[in-house]
Amino acid sequence: MKIKLRGVKHITITSEFIRLDALLKYASIASTGGEAKIIIQNGDVFVGGEPCMIRGKKIRSGDIVRYGDYTMIVRSSSGGRPESNIIESSGNAG
Repeated sequence: MKIKLRGVKHITITSEFIRLDALLKYASIASTGGEAKIIIQNGDVFVGGEPCMIRGKKIRSGDIVRYGDYTMIVRSSSGGRPESNIIESSGNAG
């Protein structure tokens, strides 16, 4: 059985990590922090293939986060700006 993914987003961070709830908001999976909290606490988010119910979970370069049909691949930049922890998002929907 093939699984069709709705979207794969490559998220580039310039810091050591990004919190899971912030990642969901940035990727437009959740519109608010409260919505991200509910999604995470329901056990609907997977980090590295394992369910994760910790909204403050530190997501680092190389981590793969899934929610429903969405997959987010996190990578770090080289020589990024320290004042910003997210510099780009690319992906395809469809």
